[in-house]
Amino acid sequence: MDHTRFSARFIRIWQRNLIVYAKIWKVVFIPPLLEPIFYLVAFGVGLSTLVGNMRYGNTDVSYVQFIAPALLAVNIMYNAFFETTYNSFVRMYFQKTYDGMMATPLSLEEVMTGEIVWAATKSVIATAIMQGVISFFGLIQYPEGLLILPLAFLGGLAFGSVGLLFTGMVKGIEMFNLPVFLFITPMFLFSGTFFPLDNLPLWAQRIAVMLPLTHLVKLVRGLSLGLFPPGLWWSFLYLFLFSAVFFPLAIGTMRRRLVI
Repeated sequence: MDHTRFSARFIRIWQRNLIVYAKIWKVVFIPPLLEPIFYLVAFGVGLSTLVGNMRYGNTDVSYVQFIAPALLAVNIMYNAFFETTYNSFVRMYFQKTYDGMMATPLSLEEVMTGEIVWAATKSVIATAIMQGVISFFGLIQYPEGLLILPLAFLGGLAFGSVGLLFTGMVKGIEMFNLPVFLFITPMFLFSGTFFPLDNLPLWAQRIAVMLPLTHLVKLVRGLSLGLFPPGLWWSFLYLFLFSAVFFPLAIGTMRRRLVI
């Protein structure tokens, strides 16, 4: 059989991960439920009184309104990235799950695609939970806010792909500390999450524009506030192209790791 062949059988991998997820849903349900409450209370009661209103486009918004969408974007990034790094590495190296999958008619491309699509799905689930909590505080405008869920899937594809790329490169699970420290943490802090990019030096702004979380934050913030500043479509195009580039790169790297 030609194991480079690709088909819709990747859904079987997605189903397998969903079944495992369903068995531990009570544990994974808690963080996206409680995390936004902690952040909103901390920033809403604490920093919001010090910072006051923020300028977004031509509109003044409260600091809580400014950071709430960023929490959703970070949640999308975390769920997809950590699913295809730590979790995928455990399935590959410790549980030998991939060995069993590769012994079936499934191709490597189908297995890895199922992993990335599942990571994106997990981002959507966590986003739906967190969005429900944030909506309870009246911080998301509807019907525009409904588009956040399909956007979460696109963001999940982007970060799931780059996460799987790192999984194909690292030699040990402890090595994930490097991409987390050098890639995830800087994005968490400097992608327009907690303060506008205009507050950064020009050189830092140029670097921030190259980061995928910057564009995801812009899109989620625009949809959450019902405001669409110029250039928002470029952020969507960036995420789409980022996914289109890193998706095959991730699969190619995993092929070299597992087959060649």
